[in-house]
Amino acid sequence: MATLSEQEQIRRNSLEQMRSLGIEPYPAAEFIVTGYSDEIRDNFDDNLEPPREVAVAGRIMSRRIMGKAAFVELQDSHGRMQVYISRDDICPDENKDFYNVVFKKLLDIGDFIGVRGFVFRTRTGEITVHARELIVLSKSLRPLPIVKMKDGVAYDSFDDPELRYRRRYVDLVVNEGVRDIFIKRTKVFNSMRNFFNEHGYMEVDTPILQSIPGGASARPFITHHNALDIPLYLRIANELYLKRLIVGGFEGVYEFSRNFRNEGMDRTHNPEFTCMEIYVAYKDYNWMMAFTERMLERICLEVNGTTEVKVGDNVISFKAPFRRVTMTEAIKEHTGFDITGMDEAQLRDVCKQLHIDIDPSMGKGKLIDEIFGEKCEGTYIQPTFITDYPIEMSPLTKRHRSNPELTERFELMVNGKELANAYSELNDPIDQYERFVDQMNLGKKGDDEAMIIDHDFIRALEYGMPPTSGMGIGMDRLVMLMTGQVAIQEVLLFPQMKPEKKD
Repeated sequence: MATLSEQEQIRRNSLEQMRSLGIEPYPAAEFIVTGYSDEIRDNFDDNLEPPREVAVAGRIMSRRIMGKAAFVELQDSHGRMQVYISRDDICPDENKDFYNVVFKKLLDIGDFIGVRGFVFRTRTGEITVHARELIVLSKSLRPLPIVKMKDGVAYDSFDDPELRYRRRYVDLVVNEGVRDIFIKRTKVFNSMRNFFNEHGYMEVDTPILQSIPGGASARPFITHHNALDIPLYLRIANELYLKRLIVGGFEGVYEFSRNFRNEGMDRTHNPEFTCMEIYVAYKDYNWMMAFTERMLERICLEVNGTTEVKVGDNVISFKAPFRRVTMTEAIKEHTGFDITGMDEAQLRDVCKQLHIDIDPSMGKGKLIDEIFGEKCEGTYIQPTFITDYPIEMSPLTKRHRSNPELTERFELMVNGKELANAYSELNDPIDQYERFVDQMNLGKKGDDEAMIIDHDFIRALEYGMPPTSGMGIGMDRLVMLMTGQVAIQEVLLFPQMKPEKKD
């Protein structure tokens, strides 16, 4: 065990003293909570007789001891509540050791206690729980980094991002507002799920361990299954499995999918992330655009009470409808180049003129993607549908009904980043096989994100898939937008970190 600090040793000594006094610092018995901080305040009635009896529980976050009485600030899962503690109330017999020794000397900030008593308003007007009984529920052996003020300057604040993300359990306790981010995260998921369920679509589960990493262009994590003696991949997307279900006769399916991509990490990328994908039969990408903007408008209203959110210096409106711009129009607008009909050599020349770094493994799709990503993507702050991508960029997408060089695809850009990606799904098995072959050839050139041919998926399409539209949305990025955060680590409870260095 690592060397204990002085404060940690003091707390361990207090633990042993409690036990020597017959008080178990980690009791097994249930403590039934009957009130929470926010609800107690919201429902307080000065005229109620007799006053309301409650049982509350939480952490001690501060305390003021004044001889035979004390005030404690208790933090529960809903907020903070003041508790008044009188020695004679919690120690009705002659022995006052529980107050004089246990409460005053052995309990510390961070300890969990349970309190039973009644609610009243103090002379200063603060709604408070008057304790009649106090129970030790859990002893904290490490001191919390509580912010302190001295001469108007805050110190001991827990604001180092490295520590906050690594010790989220501390971050949630001491930093105001962090818990609200994750409460809103749940609201975002629930709002989206309710929207889909109201339309009659079914939530499903598909495999995380896959024999072929399909459904996206990304570098996978690889593992080995001992019993089958085969390599397996953590999924990079669930698209191909959900389409199989449309083949099987479901009209609308969706999944909140935990995906894994063995790629870079930055303020908007984590190797483990959550994506929602939905597929609806007999629809196209035009229908999906309208469906997506209605869904996002509703989520923003339900989570924030308005269709506008502030992210950094930008105020973003999710009021439908959103702007629509084709991919070629976007590139022409921001670079002056019309890439319509350009071959690979011409696109390489455009990249050279635009000073965009490329490598020999990149085909037409990757080159166009680099141009858009470097010169266009970051300019779209308000929600904007970028539509009609070149066919080389979209191996799973139906060809455009009026231009076979393009596909019926859109990406939704918000605050300079992709939020959603959607297609009129390719349901021609022959065309799909040829697209997979093209991807395989890119892989032979060195593109480690090129797709692998999924022969079973081709077989499923050969049984027939109806016209279908699908859409995937990055849930972590959506939560970032709805909570005004600019780093993905702020909306992941436990973001990926390097192993902690040991002393």
